[in-house]
Amino acid sequence: MLPSLLHFPLASEPGFAPGSSEPLLYVLGGLSLLVAMLALSNQRGKLYSASLVYLTMGVGVAVTVEVLDVRWLDPVRDASTIAHASELAVIVALFATGLSIERRLGWAGWASAWRLLGVVMPLTIVAVAGWGVAVMGLSIGAAIVLAAALAPTDPVLAGDLGVGPPGEPDDSEPRFALTSEAGFNDGLAFPFVMLGLLLAGPTASERWVPSWVLGDVVWGLSVAFAIGAALGSALGAVYRRWRSAGHVRVTFDAWIALAAVLAIYGVTELVDGYGFVAAFVAGLAFNRAEDDEDADRRVHRGGLLAEKVGELALVLLVGSLLSTRGVQLPGAGGWALVVLLLVVIRPVATLLAFAGSPLALRERLFIGWFGVRGIGSVYYAAFASSAAVLPANEARVILWTVLVAATASIVAHGLTAEPLQRLLAEPPTEGDRDAARRERTKRTEVAEERGARDQP
Repeated sequence: MLPSLLHFPLASEPGFAPGSSEPLLYVLGGLSLLVAMLALSNQRGKLYSASLVYLTMGVGVAVTVEVLDVRWLDPVRDASTIAHASELAVIVALFATGLSIERRLGWAGWASAWRLLGVVMPLTIVAVAGWGVAVMGLSIGAAIVLAAALAPTDPVLAGDLGVGPPGEPDDSEPRFALTSEAGFNDGLAFPFVMLGLLLAGPTASERWVPSWVLGDVVWGLSVAFAIGAALGSALGAVYRRWRSAGHVRVTFDAWIALAAVLAIYGVTELVDGYGFVAAFVAGLAFNRAEDDEDADRRVHRGGLLAEKVGELALVLLVGSLLSTRGVQLPGAGGWALVVLLLVVIRPVATLLAFAGSPLALRERLFIGWFGVRGIGSVYYAAFASSAAVLPANEARVILWTVLVAATASIVAHGLTAEPLQRLLAEPPTEGDRDAARRERTKRTEVAEERGARDQP
């Protein structure tokens, strides 16, 4: 009897055949979620971030894949898949970031954001592009793509450093600066990615300047701002009425963030606008249209949960893509760029941007250090590679340099986030108090001047 039982089909098609690798994905998914729950619940006060835990798990997957020689995603071959996965994580994070900001959009209140966007980001792009050409041997188009990918502060990974949920005041200027920067600059980097691709493409010598300025800058950004503001405000108002009329249960508030951002992002992309900008602006507008703070928190909680799931999936993916051969592709120039970006380019550009600012030195250093690179950078590198415009060797160098930079950022910023946040929260010095008083006085004067102008 025993020999005949051995030939009995224990599992028949359709289904998993014995020895199939597919069940391992379910095992990995379940274990990853369990670990994520533990990491997120216990990271406060610890010398690590949840992202660092996810990255470690991903590296474990990468080692397993390399040792067992298992077929896995390739950053260049599967660039389109990686771009779509990271795209979803970024847009959800951008909408949730917009929801969390209570401060009204304006020149005075957002002065820190404008310094970061108008000075730090361009300086970073120029410095990285120059290094890419002079040291890494990249063409000017490829160097600009690399610079644009590495310039933005990531909204996914920088979330724990930013402002709190809706209803909490944005009273920490460094946290607000990082949050507002991460919200805007992921979208503002897109025109520079397109510029790099234009210069690398076959039509680079033709009339690319008006095409880029009018199409990629003026149209792409203006449409994104308009659609994000209009649809974010409209959806916020409509959803508030639906809930008040009992058409939607309060328990579904957590779902509206995902529904809203997917629809708004899709509409913006359909008309060639920048969906990242629209997603963040829509979050800001939705917050303004929804005047119920409890409802705001529930909506934000839903967006935050989706953001955390995306963070888990994408950081795991980044870690699993690492290989001994791949990390060698950036060369000494690429590795040196990663170090320079984290410890020199970003901090120095921030200090220059905040010259004359009332912020204390330690607050400027905090903002300069936490220019987190991550999922947004991976998206841009994968997007540029999947466009099939760059030469294959340059696409590989860009992708792997970005993966190395994202990994280094997760490790460096993950290990320093908690102690530096505690240092930032220490009682202010007398110099800090003087700077804060000057800032309050300046804001009061601006508000009084604006009020005087508005009076008939």
